[in-house]
This record gives sequence, C-alpha cells and structure tokens, in this order.
Amino acid sequence: MRSGPLHIPKLTATVTRVWPIPGSKSITNRAFILAALSEGDSVLDNVLASDDTRHMRIGLQALGIASHDTGPGQVTVRGGRSRLRAPSAPLFIGNSGTSVRFLTALAALVPGRTTLQGDEHMAKRPISDLIDGLRQLGVEIDCATGCPPLTITGGDLRAGDLVMRGDRSSQYFSALLMAAACAPGETRVRIDGELVSRPYVEMTARMVGDFGGSISSDSDGFVVRPCAYRARPYRIEPDASSASYPFALAAAGGHRLEVAGLNRQTLQGDVAFVDVLRAMGARVEQTALGTAVAGSGSLDGIDVDMFHISDTVMSLAAIAPLCAAPVTIRNIGNIRIKECDRLAAMVSELGRMGARVEAGEDWLRVHPGPLRPATIDCRSDHRIAMSFGVLGACSGVVTIDDPACTAKTYPGFWDDLSACYPSPW
Repeated sequence: MRSGPLHIPKLTATVTRVWPIPGSKSITNRAFILAALSEGDSVLDNVLASDDTRHMRIGLQALGIASHDTGPGQVTVRGGRSRLRAPSAPLFIGNSGTSVRFLTALAALVPGRTTLQGDEHMAKRPISDLIDGLRQLGVEIDCATGCPPLTITGGDLRAGDLVMRGDRSSQYFSALLMAAACAPGETRVRIDGELVSRPYVEMTARMVGDFGGSISSDSDGFVVRPCAYRARPYRIEPDASSASYPFALAAAGGHRLEVAGLNRQTLQGDVAFVDVLRAMGARVEQTALGTAVAGSGSLDGIDVDMFHISDTVMSLAAIAPLCAAPVTIRNIGNIRIKECDRLAAMVSELGRMGARVEAGEDWLRVHPGPLRPATIDCRSDHRIAMSFGVLGACSGVVTIDDPACTAKTYPGFWDDLSACYPSPW
C-alpha cells in the first residue's frame, strides 16, 4: 500500500493494454447480503478485497454469518436467516456507505439490538431516509443525529406500503428491498420525487432475482414479493465505476485501454460513462468480451446530466480542463453527501491547480486552460484520489496527498496505473 504524498508523472508514450479492473464493490457487497440471507453455502467468485468489503464481511461475521476464502478471489458464505444473531458489541463500519446501509436493513431481521458506528466521516453521512423507511415497516431505530451511529431493534420486519425520498441515495432503496423480501407479505416501496442512480436499484432487483426473489417496478416505485433466498454460486463483474478511470485516461491521453468482462450486458449502470466519452469524441468499442476506449488526445466539451451515473462525475470533471471547450455536469447535488462533499472538493482542487470552475448547488462547469502543479487534498475520498491520478498521468502536475485512501474500493489502483509506464514507479 502506497503511503505519503505521491507525484504522478506524465505518461508520454501511447499505451495500448488491457487494464485488470477488480470485482465490483457494489455487486460484492450486495452478493454478501443476499448470500447471508440464503440458506446454505454460496460460493462467490471475483470478490473485491477492499476496505469496504472487509467491513461488510466483519459485520456479517458478528451477526452470525461466517465467510471463508476458498480460492483466489473466491469466498464461500454460509448463510441463512436461522444463523442471524445480535452482535455482542457495536459493529464498526469505517466509512463504508454500502455496509452501513445494507447492514442497517439486514439488522431489522436480527432478533435483538444491533448498533452500527463508523469513523468521523461516516458520522456526517445521512441515513435518515432509510431509517424513516424501515420505521414505516415497524422497525425500532434509535439515531440521535440522522447519521451513524444508530441502533436497530430487529426481528420483526413487517410487510406493507411505505414512501421514501428518492433524490439523495439509491442505496437506501437497495438496502430495504433486499431485506423486504424476507418480510411475511408483499411490500410496496413508493418513490417520493425522482430516484437518483436508478440503475443501481435495477442492479439490486436483478440480483435479488438471481438469488430466488422477485422485485417488480413501475413509475411509482417497487413491489417486493416474499421469498426464501436460495444459496448459489455467483460470479462478480469487474467494477464499472473503477473502470471509469482507465476509460477517462484513454480518452484524454490518447491511449487505448480495454476492460475485459465489462460490456453492454453488465448489471452496472456506470458503464454508460463510455457514452459520455463517445459524445466527446473518444472511440468506444464494445463486444461480448469487454469494452475498450481509444482517444485521439483531444476531447470536445459537453453539457451532460449525470444524475444516474454520479460516481463517475469526478472522472469526467478531473479531465475537463484538458478538453477543447467547457464541460458542464448537471443534476449532481447528491454527490455532496458521499464520502465527502465531492462537488465542493472538485471545485476546490481544480481551482488549486489554476482551472476556472463555476458551480451551483447541483452542477459545475470546468473551463479548459493551463494547469499549475498542486498537491491534491483527497479528503480521504478514494474517488477524488483516483480521478486526480488520471489527471496527473495526463498532465504531470499532480501530487496526491493520501494515495492509500484508494484501499476503500481499489487497493491496487496505483500499481495498475504505474504498469502503463515504461518503467513502473
């Protein structure tokens, strides 16, 4: 693990290679929850090993669900609701948003009291929308601030109708939908407003179906039917959000980078990031085997709504100063409640490099122009670090203050970026 400030040298030679993206964090942590609720042994392949998935595994272990490494990238989960038990101590989940949200809903099925707490960053991340949804199904939850820590008194998750606000995090919906399949009857979840990052909830619905459940959707929301989840083997796709970094590097730097195993049939909506790059002038090739992006070294500007692929906003914003015209990114207010206020962070750090940036509550516009050397304050946010790492490879003027923070979702990122150079650093 790289620690201490890391200067990213400019990548001067044209690169053509396959970039080995690790397994999807979003799919890995969903698969852990679904395997935990499935009676029997589920064998998960291409599992992401990262801080977020480690917190999930440790949390499930404390709740009675054992998992064991049974091969390279393979984890066997011994699941079943009958194994769930209240933990003997509070569960620490660091700054893992999927872990705290998914485990909060799972804890509604666990007899007794479960307390979830995180680090200082997690203590600022709202979870009140999920709490409100679970309370509508009869779950008792104590949470003083609307952010972790929180205590769930579980064991009696009812079926029924509920309404949840949709514009802040799709993870609240995914968490509740996976747990609601274990309620004694049909549950209807109605959306108040527009649902952000809807492809992530559609991913959840497809995975619930893979494990034996059934979720249908309409314009108002989702209907979850009761089921008994079934243990099964399950292979996890490469992470589409992590793939946005090599794709952005290829497009902005004039390289050709390919990610195997990620194509149009993926569960993950963030693969649509390549459509944004295509609209800016990059060449995109998609086959049944994978996706490649090739750039000419020059990108057009764009005005784009990224409401549904907000985890890739930083990947685009970071390369925006290199484009031939301004890049405007709209409808992204929800990124203010991620690991940090990502919208403010991008404005601040691009400005630190001399870029001209305009911003509002839910949009930003980056103008093209020369950049000056700067050390980037990553705010312990993995996506800030990796996005500016791409800009560093294109410009040679970036130093990352906290490269180790990428361990949250992509521990090997700097090694994979370094492998693009004639002499790895």
